[in-house]
Amino acid sequence: MKGVFLTNRALADIDAIDRYSSEHWGRHVADEYLVDLNDALRRLAEDLALFKGRHDYAGRLRFYRAREHVIVGDVIGDCGYVLTVWHGSMDFIDRLPKLEPELLREAELMARQIETDHTEDT
Repeated sequence: MKGVFLTNRALADIDAIDRYSSEHWGRHVADEYLVDLNDALRRLAEDLALFKGRHDYAGRLRFYRAREHVIVGDVIGDCGYVLTVWHGSMDFIDRLPKLEPELLREAELMARQIETDHTEDT
């Protein structure tokens, strides 16, 4: 089963981006961000190789920039897992050592659930 899947955390991040952008810069800007994120997710679904590591980070997580935001994820098998979405101005690399174990656990749990669901459907 190939694809890109979003965790509840990632969905909550996107919702927060929508609310914050709408409140601070208006509905038009918020909609532009949502379109950009949707387009980025579509591109990732088409080519997981777009998820890249970073020179300043040695862990397993991968990153993809969508305008002002960074999509943080993992690739397991032929699936991409979007774990969180942060604004590019955030110092997220310094936060990753603390969050990485939980984020990777979320990706692995989601991968197992999707595999179980796929097996049950066949």
